[in-house]
Amino acid sequence: MKISYNWLKQFLNTDWTPEQTSELLTDLGLEVEGIEAYQSVKGGLEGVVVGEVLTCVKHPNADKLNITTVDIGLDGPVQIVCGAPNVAAGQKVPVATIGTTLYSEEGEAWTIKKGKIRGEESFGMICAEDELGLGKSHDGILVLDETLKVGTPAADIFDIENDQVFEIGLTPNRADAMSHYGTARDLKAGLIQKDVNLELITPSVSAFHVENRTLKMDIDVQDKELAPRYCGVTISGIKVQESPTWLQHRLKAIGLSPINNIVDATNYVLHELGQPLHAFDAAKIAGNKVEVKTLPAGTKFTTLDGVERELHEDDLMICDAEKPMCIAGVFGGLNSGVSEHTTSIFLESAYFNPVSVRKTAKRHALNTDASFRFERGIDPNITGYALKRAALLIQELAGGEITSDIIDFYPKKIQDFEVRLSFENAEKLIGEEIPKETIKRILTSLDIKVNNVTETGLGLTVPAYRNDVQREADIIEEILRVYGYNNVKTTEKLNASISATSRFEDYKIQNVVGNQLASQGFFEILSNSLTTPNYAALSEQLKEEHNITMLNPLSNDLSVMRQSLLFSGLEAISFNINRKRGDLKLFEFGKTYHGFQDKREEFKHLAVFSTGNQSQDNWISPNQKSDFFFMKGSIVSILERLGISRFNEAPTKNDLISEGISLGLGKTTLVDFGLIKKQVLKHFDINQDVIFADFNWDAILDVVKRNKITFKAITKYPEVKRDFALLLDDNVTFESIYKLAKQSEKQLLKSVNLFDVYQGKNLPKGKKSYAVSFTLQDENKTLTDKQIDKIMNKLQSSFERQLGAELR
Repeated sequence: MKISYNWLKQFLNTDWTPEQTSELLTDLGLEVEGIEAYQSVKGGLEGVVVGEVLTCVKHPNADKLNITTVDIGLDGPVQIVCGAPNVAAGQKVPVATIGTTLYSEEGEAWTIKKGKIRGEESFGMICAEDELGLGKSHDGILVLDETLKVGTPAADIFDIENDQVFEIGLTPNRADAMSHYGTARDLKAGLIQKDVNLELITPSVSAFHVENRTLKMDIDVQDKELAPRYCGVTISGIKVQESPTWLQHRLKAIGLSPINNIVDATNYVLHELGQPLHAFDAAKIAGNKVEVKTLPAGTKFTTLDGVERELHEDDLMICDAEKPMCIAGVFGGLNSGVSEHTTSIFLESAYFNPVSVRKTAKRHALNTDASFRFERGIDPNITGYALKRAALLIQELAGGEITSDIIDFYPKKIQDFEVRLSFENAEKLIGEEIPKETIKRILTSLDIKVNNVTETGLGLTVPAYRNDVQREADIIEEILRVYGYNNVKTTEKLNASISATSRFEDYKIQNVVGNQLASQGFFEILSNSLTTPNYAALSEQLKEEHNITMLNPLSNDLSVMRQSLLFSGLEAISFNINRKRGDLKLFEFGKTYHGFQDKREEFKHLAVFSTGNQSQDNWISPNQKSDFFFMKGSIVSILERLGISRFNEAPTKNDLISEGISLGLGKTTLVDFGLIKKQVLKHFDINQDVIFADFNWDAILDVVKRNKITFKAITKYPEVKRDFALLLDDNVTFESIYKLAKQSEKQLLKSVNLFDVYQGKNLPKGKKSYAVSFTLQDENKTLTDKQIDKIMNKLQSSFERQLGAELR
């Protein structure tokens, strides 16, 4: 939001500099993000002075040029070559001296330099109106009043507006400050806290009166909920023309382009008081009747921008007896606005339901100055005052007469808010005690009425235009921002309480797993929970009817809540592959959303993706592709890190995976993982394998919380390793060896490991060789050779007897 410093001073006659004012506004919560200088004439005519043409003769080498000598207030006259047809001796003219910077209409800068024109020296330039930025005429040089003194700076002659414009980052809740009046009102409260008492000057409307009643409009508000207040008046005998210079400067300073005196007057009042207004050409209002109502869905309406729009059944419209004229609070119609032929207008000032305006503006993708204010809630009690202010301004600018009484439809007055403030609560939230008199002074300066005072608190009435102040906490925030956050002292002592939390909190488990994945080279991604409904067609398990649809989607691609984390991950993979980053390991914690017949549910997931090579190219080892077993190793390491070491395996039922398995406990699936189907990858233009793992995070958390971890001391006695090279039949598995070894020696045998398998030359047909290591340990004493030999002989005997093994 742009606020003009000069305009602001019309409400508060302060001598504070723009820098001081901006600092105070920021302290008050109206953060000034920058200050921009505005000049009605770019460059401010710096370097341009009044000169007197002493002589003027034809250029000897050019028919259309003249050589002049001009007195510009220096020791002697200067020679200037001029091509204007109207230049003559004795004229007072504006002269751009050497070094002066002028600007073209497009804003391009050019500097006056000493030069030669067709062989004759020139020491400046006699300027036309458009060359100075004072108008558009280029018929000849600008001839000034002959009484002007030579050498007078041109900036002292012409009415040049110099202003400072604040760019305020207005928060959505501060609808009350969306005008110069609202900003000045806040600034006044801040100045009072600084012991600077200034009167808030408001435009007078006492001159408003009805000249005659020759143009009456009937107003019929059919939807009182959407239009709680609606005012209107007619003005006849106006003349539509260009606005005066002062008004154009005001609008240009805040970034608006002047249109004509009627439209500019409504825009001026909008930014002055914060009340949007709209002027209709009265001659175009059929039946001299204004109806405020909704129309059937699908009704066609062409807005001021020339776009034909289809109306929604909830769009509030301003209509005449035959047709719609305007989308209420949002945008005017093409065929009802003011034109150069307009001689009478119907001027509208209203308070529309903020929610209704917001929905309509979103539906039609329209964002105007009016809708910006209506959406946030304007002052419902300023409507009539703003209408009178605008009517008087239009009479000043365009002439005319007030030709009807003001019709003010306001069946149910919007009430102020009643709030109770506790001094004790204020002290708790602020952190220190503010004197009660200071609190009352601050609230009064903010137009908050103090109804009653007790030892414990205040009974307050908050004006309706402060729709963001309806709770005690809001009142305390108002007190604090005017009192000054910087004035609240910080204590040297910091008190904090320590709360006991479970180590199984979701975020803690996520951090454990996330850190482990990151250490393995995975990168965490965060994707949008909104997605396209088309993805449901890629799976038979994801039903389109289970999509949760947004009421006001930004686009069709972001119109439903996701049912799977897979697709957003594939979008990220496709994006990276298209930018030559094909080796990816990604993971994401997120939720999926499902709408069932009787309820809606959210489920937590951890999605892990791997594609391309496992690691970057290096000279030590060859590249290894990310494959099914690489992903399985990562998954198992996560489960084991969480204390889940035993789980069952089964073929996956996920129809988006072509080859994969499910890991689970009992009937509960913990992880589904495997290769994504080619047709799914094709949808995302991915031509390389992608391995995907989907962790049921809710189930994981449940298992982790129930999982009991036991600890035991590390034994101080050494372990012993012995190996067997066993010749076995092809059909004998390592599992058989493992089980038989554990059965033969249950106490001292700690582990059995297969470290080599050989099949081939020098072995009998149908045979294979297993190299198996056995780890033995007694936790209470050191094993002796005799004990070790006894155990190994026992194992050998069991293998020979039950598996037909032979020692090699």
